[in-house]
Amino acid sequence: MIESSNHRPLIFVSNDDGFYAGGIRALIEVVEKYGDVIAVAPESAESGMSHAITIKRPLRLKHVYSKPGVTMYKCNGTPVDCVKLGLNQVVPRKPDIMVSGINHGSNASISVIYSGTMGAAIEACLNGIPSIGFSLLDHSSEANFEPSKHYVEKIFVQILEKRLPEYICLNVNIPNVPLEQIRGIRVCRQTHGVWKEEFEKRIDPHGGEYYWLTGNFKNFEIGNPETDEWALENNYVAVVPIHADFTSYQALKGLQYLQTDHATQKI
Repeated sequence: MIESSNHRPLIFVSNDDGFYAGGIRALIEVVEKYGDVIAVAPESAESGMSHAITIKRPLRLKHVYSKPGVTMYKCNGTPVDCVKLGLNQVVPRKPDIMVSGINHGSNASISVIYSGTMGAAIEACLNGIPSIGFSLLDHSSEANFEPSKHYVEKIFVQILEKRLPEYICLNVNIPNVPLEQIRGIRVCRQTHGVWKEEFEKRIDPHGGEYYWLTGNFKNFEIGNPETDEWALENNYVAVVPIHADFTSYQALKGLQYLQTDHATQKI
C-alpha cells in the first residue's frame, strides 16, 4: 500500500477503456488538484463488462507510474476487479471519493446496465464511497476532453464536499459539443429504452462462420424533458442518480400474495 497524506482527500480513480486512455488522463488532471490520487485501471479496454469479476484466472497488478500526488496501476482484470483489488491491496485507507472514466462514449439510458465505467463506480458505492461515473458522447480514441473537464470538475467538487446518500452514485454524461454550447446541468432520470441488437454473420479467412454485434438504441420516450437522453440531445450535462439497491420497493406490497411461512402453517 502507498502512503497518503491525512490532510488531503484520498481519491480513487478507475475506468473501462484502459490505463492508457485519454479519458482517464483527463479525469486525473481534473481531480489531482483536490487530493492524493490512486488509480487502478484495466491493462486493456474492458468496455461492456458491467459488474463482471474474474474468478477463473489470477489477477495481476503492475505499477505504471508515480508522480507527486498521483500513483497509477494497471490490472489484467475487469473494471470491478480493479476497484476490488485496489481497495483491498493498494489504498492505505478508505477513499474519500471515487471517480470512473471519463468514458469514450455514452453511458446514458439503459447503457448504464452494460457499462464497465458504471460497474466500477457502483462497486465503490457498495463499499460506502461516494462515486461518480463520467462519460463523454464521443467514442473516438482521439476524443477532445477539454470542454468536458469544466463540468467534471464542477460536479466532482460539489460531491467531494457534500457527499452522496448511502448506496447512491452518479451517472454523468456530457454532450460532445464545444464548452460554450453546453447549456448547463440537468439532474434527471434514466430514459426508458432498449438496445435492438443485430448479429451480422461473417466468414473468416478459413471459411468459418462468426458473428459481429451491431444494433441501434431505441428510445421509448423521445422528447421527454425528464430524461437523460433529452438532456443530452439539448446540450445539457445529464446527471442521473443510480441506486445500487435493486429492490423494487414499489412492488413489495403487490407481491405479498407469494409470501408463505411454513413454520406457522397447521399440519
